[in-house]
Amino acid sequence: MKKKLLLIFLTLSTSLVSASQTVKEFSGNSNATTAIFTVDSPWLLDWRLDGDYDSLVALDISLIEARTGRHVGRVLHTKYKGNGVKLFDEGGSYQLRVSSTLARWRIKILQITDEEAKLYTPRKIQD
Repeated sequence: MKKKLLLIFLTLSTSLVSASQTVKEFSGNSNATTAIFTVDSPWLLDWRLDGDYDSLVALDISLIEARTGRHVGRVLHTKYKGNGVKLFDEGGSYQLRVSSTLARWRIKILQITDEEAKLYTPRKIQD
């Protein structure tokens, strides 16, 4: 049953990401603050973390309101290689503060429709 649910989730995730519009894409292998990007509601942050080591990598992503520099909140914290998406219900102009350790990361900001957002199912990542 779990395998079937995982397959359904992966199918929905894949179709959701493929139907969206890429607003910005960022990548790196060190700490960075991204350029400003502007999105309408709803939108997705699509992330991927890779590295040469299995247990020493880490990635933290925080959302920053671009106009004021206000810290909106932590978007992601993981110590494991992997990937995922996170749904946001509020549009605006933002930046991301990325902290990484021994990692290569890629982040896409994706504009999606309300219908696509309804298909989103959050999943817990390893901490």
